[in-house]
Amino acid sequence: MKNPATLQRVTRHSQRGIVMIIALVVLVAMSLAGLALLRSMSTGVAIAGNVAFKQNATSVGDLGLEAARLWLVTEGAKPGELLNVSNTDEGYHAAWSAGFDPLTYDWGTGIKDYTADDGTGNRVRYVIHRLCSVEGSLSVAGQQCVIPTGEVEKGTGGGGASGPGVSAAIKRPYFRVTARVDGPRDTVSYVQMVMF
Repeated sequence: MKNPATLQRVTRHSQRGIVMIIALVVLVAMSLAGLALLRSMSTGVAIAGNVAFKQNATSVGDLGLEAARLWLVTEGAKPGELLNVSNTDEGYHAAWSAGFDPLTYDWGTGIKDYTADDGTGNRVRYVIHRLCSVEGSLSVAGQQCVIPTGEVEKGTGGGGASGPGVSAAIKRPYFRVTARVDGPRDTVSYVQMVMF
């Protein structure tokens, strides 16, 4: 028969090893939880930063829209029919592009580079399309234009913009202005408006 002192010694010896293994498992689990928390925080900060850059790029896009609107008002006020022909140096196209997609459009040609850098790392470019099927006056054979219906009061010029306005006696087509902003950290934003 075994005496109780031998049993007690064997039991105590085996318990010491189990506690060490459990302590190591808890230590590894806590380390992994700490790393996960750190990664979660850095991801949240990165997402917040990217959203801020995107919002900034979108708001800067209004500068391109306003520059295009000012150009249209200035050119439309000049005598002659300057808006009936394309002026790609100014980013103006007298006919719409049927398959125009800002994402696939070649932003290297036929555009107006409003600013190479606005001081915050944003580059603003825009393109203007007259919403007519072909270049030329509104009476050209085969011409199809998107024209506002009804009477137009002098004053706004459409799209909430301010300027000399359009008389009800003058028919003018709509113009689509698309601005692209390339910002820091490869941020790209598009802003578009339609005006007359």
